[in-house]
Amino acid sequence: MKRLFKGGRVVDPANGIDGVHDVLIDGDRIAAIGRDLPVDGAAVVEIPHGLVVCPGFIDMHVHLREPGQEHKETVASGAAAAVAGGFTAVACMPNTIPVNDDANVTTYILAKAAEAGLARVYPIGAVSRGSKGALLADIAELKQAGCVAITDDGHPVATALLLRRAMEYAGMFGMPVIEHCEDPSLRGDGVAHEGYHAAMLGLRGMPGACEALGVERGILLSELTGSAFHVAHMSARASLRAVRKGKEAGIRVTCEVAPHHFTLTDESLASPIPYDTNMKMNPPLREAADRDAMLAGIADGSVDAIATDHAPHHYDEKKVEFDRAPFGIVGLETAVPLSLDRLVHAGLIRLPRLVELLSVNPARILGVRGGSLSPGAPADVTIVAPDLHVRIEASRLRSRSRNTPFDGWQLQGGVAATIVGGRPVFINSDAGLAV
Repeated sequence: MKRLFKGGRVVDPANGIDGVHDVLIDGDRIAAIGRDLPVDGAAVVEIPHGLVVCPGFIDMHVHLREPGQEHKETVASGAAAAVAGGFTAVACMPNTIPVNDDANVTTYILAKAAEAGLARVYPIGAVSRGSKGALLADIAELKQAGCVAITDDGHPVATALLLRRAMEYAGMFGMPVIEHCEDPSLRGDGVAHEGYHAAMLGLRGMPGACEALGVERGILLSELTGSAFHVAHMSARASLRAVRKGKEAGIRVTCEVAPHHFTLTDESLASPIPYDTNMKMNPPLREAADRDAMLAGIADGSVDAIATDHAPHHYDEKKVEFDRAPFGIVGLETAVPLSLDRLVHAGLIRLPRLVELLSVNPARILGVRGGSLSPGAPADVTIVAPDLHVRIEASRLRSRSRNTPFDGWQLQGGVAATIVGGRPVFINSDAGLAV
C-alpha cells in the first residue's frame, strides 16, 4: 500500500534535507520526498508537531545469541527489542554456538530473521574458524551466504599475520574487518578499568592502553593492506587519538562508540550500588577523561557511529560475584533516548549529526542499503520524538534479558515509530502518532 507522511520535520543528512517535507512510501520503497506531495490514493499519516522522520536507524553491533544461547536472546526477541528501540536493522556478531564461521549458521540466522519479520538482520561472520585465532574462516563462503563483515568479536584476532590475511581477503569482497581491540597480555584477567575505583574495590584492572594497542595494530595493517578496518566499541582516549591520526593520514579506519561509554564512568563501579555487575562490560567503563574524549569525538566527527554492543545475559548469570559475572549489557531499547538526552538536548550535537551516527554511517561502513530517504531506497524509517519523556524500566524491555545499568533513568527523547520495508513494526502510543 501507499502511505503519505505529511507535515513533519524530515532529517535526511545523506540528501541534505532538514525541514518540513512529505514522504511518500509505495510498497516497500521510498517513492518521493518533497513539499505538498499529492495524495494520489495513498493513506495519509499526519505527523504531529515535534516528531521527526529519519532514515531507519542501524545498530551495527549486537549479540542475538541464537543459535546456542536462546535463554539469553533469540533472533526474534532481539529483533523485537530493536524495532522498539527505533532500529530498522541490526548487524549481529558471530559469537553464537556454533560460531558463525560457516554458511549454514549464516543461513539459519537469516531464516530466523525472516520468520520474525521485524528488523532486518545482517549477520557478521567470524574471522577465524571457531573464533579460535588459528585458521581463517571461509570468507568468500560467508560473503555469499549473506555476511556483511567479519570479526572475532569478544576476542582480538590472535596474531597480526592472521589479521593482515583477514583484511586482504575481506578487502577483495568489499567487507570491513571489525575488531575488538585489545592486547590480551596487557589485559590479563582484568575485569574493570585500571584506576582509582577498581583499586578501591579490589578489582583487577585493564588499562586504556590495552585497547589502544589493538587499535594501533589494526590501523597499521589497514594502511599496509588498503582494506577497511573498523574499531568496535571504542572507549579509551588513546584509541581516539590513534583513529584521528589514521584518518588524517587517509587510512580506511572507522570507529563506533556505545552509549554506556559516553554516559557512564568507572565511578559507577562503586556508586550507587557497589559491585553492580550491570556495570561490567568489555571494554570497561573508563574514567571521566575517556568518557569526555568519546563525547568530543562524537561532536567533532572523529567517531563514525553509535552502536549498542547489545549483550544480553540471563539474570542468574549476572547475579554472581563481580569477578565471575559475564561482560555486557543490553542496549537496543535505551540507545536512542540516551543519545537524544545526553547528546542532542545537552547541546553537544544537532539531530542531523545523530542521524549520521545512527543511520547514514552504519549503512556506509557495512555496505548495506539504507541510510537515506532517497526515492527507490528501502522504506525503512525511524520516527523520533525528541521531547518525549521516557522512563527506562528494565521489567518492560522486549529483550529476553534485563541486564541494564539504566533502570529507572528519566530521559528526554524517544522513539515514536519504526517502519521496515513500508510496514509499521513498532508504534509508541505515548508519542501521539497513528500509522
